[in-house]
Amino acid sequence: MVSEIAYGNWLTHGSQVEEDTAKACVRAALDAGITTFDTADVYAQGRAEEVLGRALKGERRDGLEIFSKVFWPMGEGKNDKGLSRKHVIRGAEDSLRRLGTDYLDLYQAHRFDYSTPLEETMRAFEDLVRQGKVLYVGVSEWRAEEIERALKIADEMGFDRIVSSQPQYNMLWRVIEPEVVPLSEREGIGQIVWSPIAGGVLTGKYKPGQELPEGSRAADPNSGKFLRGPLEDQVLLERVQRLEPLAAEAGLSLAQLAVAWVLQNQNVSSAIIGASRPAQVEDNVKAAGVRLDEGLLTRIDEILGDSVKRDPALTKSPENIRG
Repeated sequence: MVSEIAYGNWLTHGSQVEEDTAKACVRAALDAGITTFDTADVYAQGRAEEVLGRALKGERRDGLEIFSKVFWPMGEGKNDKGLSRKHVIRGAEDSLRRLGTDYLDLYQAHRFDYSTPLEETMRAFEDLVRQGKVLYVGVSEWRAEEIERALKIADEMGFDRIVSSQPQYNMLWRVIEPEVVPLSEREGIGQIVWSPIAGGVLTGKYKPGQELPEGSRAADPNSGKFLRGPLEDQVLLERVQRLEPLAAEAGLSLAQLAVAWVLQNQNVSSAIIGASRPAQVEDNVKAAGVRLDEGLLTRIDEILGDSVKRDPALTKSPENIRG
């Protein structure tokens, strides 16, 4: 069981915001009823986990769900990356140490590793479960056929099955809908989605033909690179502006509308929000429990038109993580 809104610290803790602000954001999340916190070892090369661990220190551990991930390089060595048994086991131990906890509620494979036999990866995760260091296992940005292979191995070898998928999902990026969601619905897997407001694009603060707002994520040299494509699409930015009256009609901010939109999908268990200040947390949590009518959803689709990405092939893992 997770909170409908989860708090994530990619691009913020340990890099974009100071620790006092990060702790204030976590406090705001807790005060708003958020119990689910998502991070990863690679976020700020471990510093994000450390900041989150300090921010949650003193909270009742059984009342929290703390998630992390493993895959991306954490060092220069050939075994400091991927989903080999060596890296998965060491990665979990390092994440536990940085977070200051003795178990992870959910441990996720951050991408699919084509260089490691999937059986090896699944057994490593299973061993962590048997040791009590991990309670549940999930994946992030895996294609439907990759999830299906993992489920088959788990059934054949008697391992715990994957319980969650963490994909990018929002009004503009719907690539999980054709294949991942139907498979997940059949197999009892829930989506814990990231980027529900498309990195801030769906807040409406990036206006077509105007300079980037000072202090915004797009203006930050570290996080801005992830938004370069959408922010160069003037048609997309204009269409997002046209969503503003629809949000107002629903009594929501544009950001709240975006978060509420992803939660309309019955296969979405939780939407991960990030924040660089507490007010953003307080604003976004208001999307929890909101139900949008079908007419509004149809009008959103009509406005966004072909700006929406739907091709499942857009979900990709690096082919040569060992290279």
